[in-house]
Amino acid sequence: MAKVRYPILAREGWLHTALIVGAAAATHYFAGWVWAAPLWLATLFILQFFRDPPRRIPAAPNGIVAPADGRVIAVGEVRDPFLKRPARRISIFMNVFNVHSNRSPTEGKVMERWYHKGGFVNAALDKAAESNERNALWIRTDEGDDVVVVQVAGLIARRILCYVQPGERIGQGERYGYIRFGSRVDVYLPTSSAVKVALGDKVKGARDIIAFLTH
Repeated sequence: MAKVRYPILAREGWLHTALIVGAAAATHYFAGWVWAAPLWLATLFILQFFRDPPRRIPAAPNGIVAPADGRVIAVGEVRDPFLKRPARRISIFMNVFNVHSNRSPTEGKVMERWYHKGGFVNAALDKAAESNERNALWIRTDEGDDVVVVQVAGLIARRILCYVQPGERIGQGERYGYIRFGSRVDVYLPTSSAVKVALGDKVKGARDIIAFLTH
């Protein structure tokens, strides 16, 4: 699979950046730096929020990489609401200071995609997995393992973006979506998987191994 290069400033933030820079520059020019200072600070926030640095994917056979930057807020056995099976779930919470691009935890074929409308309660709460707006991908690995990765909107998130469709092939660590302004990502794995993270751990998307698929 050809390597896809993405700009360091995510495309999802280009319009936001242009608007805030324009407003800051105009205010600075017509009213002075004192009035423009809050807008320049807002510009810095927007730039850090939409940053999307490149990541080196670890060489780990059967490894599952973190689909997002953030803090692990849930690890345990649950019922996968999409494939209707027992599963191990790992949930990663992204605050507004984390990188918000989402990356595929594994390589494989996208079997299905589900989108559910919902609310915008705090993504750190467990009920967010069932109550909030969410977008799920079912990925089947070349070894036949089924992995589901779910983008879950947060308290101030107002748009989930996903760029892949059923039938497409996706690479491990490949950027496939984005959630604007605070959110979480859940990963549902087979119960035989070996989880390598614990509650409170901080992980980097596409860089850190969070579990291994075992056969």
